[in-house]
Amino acid sequence: MGNRTLSYTIEEVFKAAVAGNRAVAVWRLPESEKLQVCVSLQSGHEVGQPHLEQSPFGFLFCPFQPQDHPNIFIKADVYLDDASGAVIAAPDAPLAALEQFYVLLSQPLTALWHLPPPMPPASEQTAANYIKAVADAIEALQQGEMEKVVLSRNTRQELTEDFDLLQAFKKLQQTYPRAFVSLVSVPGLGTWLGASPEILVSIDQQNHFRTVALAGTQPAANAESVASAIWRQKEIEEQAMVERYILSCFKKLRLREYSEVGPRTVVAGNLMHLRTDFKVDLEEVDFPTLGSDMLQLLHPTSAVCGLPKEPALAFILASEGYDRSYYSGYLGPVNSGAGTHLYVNLRCMQLLATEAILYAGAGITAASTPEHEWYETEHKMQTMTHILQQF
Repeated sequence: MGNRTLSYTIEEVFKAAVAGNRAVAVWRLPESEKLQVCVSLQSGHEVGQPHLEQSPFGFLFCPFQPQDHPNIFIKADVYLDDASGAVIAAPDAPLAALEQFYVLLSQPLTALWHLPPPMPPASEQTAANYIKAVADAIEALQQGEMEKVVLSRNTRQELTEDFDLLQAFKKLQQTYPRAFVSLVSVPGLGTWLGASPEILVSIDQQNHFRTVALAGTQPAANAESVASAIWRQKEIEEQAMVERYILSCFKKLRLREYSEVGPRTVVAGNLMHLRTDFKVDLEEVDFPTLGSDMLQLLHPTSAVCGLPKEPALAFILASEGYDRSYYSGYLGPVNSGAGTHLYVNLRCMQLLATEAILYAGAGITAASTPEHEWYETEHKMQTMTHILQQF
């Protein structure tokens, strides 16, 4: 049967996956114009703690708390080459399922996206509720119970009748060229769209391992903002905590050979952040499992959870009042032609039938101001709100 030489579009492959009840991921790496799509023809997608080095090509989609939601792996049984439009089947793709998928590809389809299981009614997270939770966090921080905690919230927005998910994905990739832009849709789990600025674990074609410390947020008013950015002590300290956390993970693994560049100011959409880049040359350092080992140590990072991790996580679970689900988890391609690139699932939304759930969080330290942190989450939600407003 082999690969089909007909030319297909991302829309056709995505709709065939949804119509055939298959898991599908669409993504674009930062500073790239190449769109990538993979479809799993497997009957199950749940995996345990990922072992990146032994994994086949596919796409990982993992939650904030793995004990509450499953880690998902979308094996690339079918891959769309964006340049040629050719659909490429993996050598071990199940033949009967592959034939069914090709049949769907040849038909006109109107499939939308996979929906999540019925969800409990949303508890309204008002500004007053969030500000009180932040004030409680500041009190706990000032009493020395932790150094930092990240408190998040969500909000729902109605989808307009002319909302088009694939067009929204295209608008995201055009609007945020420096972000990792992704669309993930899994039967029985649901559909997520996002544009993340934050690398969790990356191993490129040159066998270079990378991760970043990204923290501190302020609006980016214009192109000159980076040169004139002035950071408050609170943001500088918050970013330094994330750096120290990454260095402590290296120390646990007894890794000494790494490069560190930063912190520097970077623009991510309508926001600026402080970022420090860490790199390890795996050709020079004999550490073949570094990607998997760092992934296990890093997640959830201090940029989405807090420091120390245990009391911060306990505070989050007691205070946020909702289930983060896959927000602030991680996602990305594993062992693709371009390598393994996992990003923290930030600046994202979950798609329901007629609504989108938007998510955002802010890092709280003893120097935080509750109202300022609320406005920070508002600014972060603008990434997705801006896209929804175009329909």
